[in-house]
Amino acid sequence: MGKIICLMGKSSAGKDTIYKRLLEDRELNLLKVVPYTTRPIREGEREGVEYFYTDEEGFRQLKNQGRVIEDRAYHTYHGLWRYFTVDDAQLQDRKKSCLMIGTLEAYQKLQNHFGTGRLLPVLVELEDGLRLQRALSRELSQEHPRYEEMCRRFLADSEDYTEEKIARAGIARRFVNDDLERCLGEIKGYISEGIS
Repeated sequence: MGKIICLMGKSSAGKDTIYKRLLEDRELNLLKVVPYTTRPIREGEREGVEYFYTDEEGFRQLKNQGRVIEDRAYHTYHGLWRYFTVDDAQLQDRKKSCLMIGTLEAYQKLQNHFGTGRLLPVLVELEDGLRLQRALSRELSQEHPRYEEMCRRFLADSEDYTEEKIARAGIARRFVNDDLERCLGEIKGYISEGIS
């Protein structure tokens, strides 16, 4: 049976880069799971690539249809933004393993929905000072930087990824992304072992 590999970690820990590299790896041959959001699209993002973008009404319709597996609502500086996983064709192929980016909270809700046997957690970590530098660099590259939201996310991550919550989710293995190639090699080995 294919696994759902849930890549998670605090903001600006390098999840997007690792996600792209893992999807490009022909040996792993992972399917991509694209999450949904109600937040505005950022410069350089494309519909159906980083996210499926919808609005609050679209979210409510999917929720009423019973198709939302997990959702998180953030009261941001720019309004309410939702991120969620939909039980759609992306997760219904049980023969191939797939890769998704999520949060610790999302991972736990996916465990409740699919059971622990189908999930493989990959928790990426990075020292807070380096994460903050990366986050600031990303915002500086935007036409309209959202510094308030960057700060809100940074502080919220401290609450969302406590040692207690990580232990409660049953995550024993972590990957420090202070050297991308080393970190990626460790993750690939872990995934190969987990899906074989």
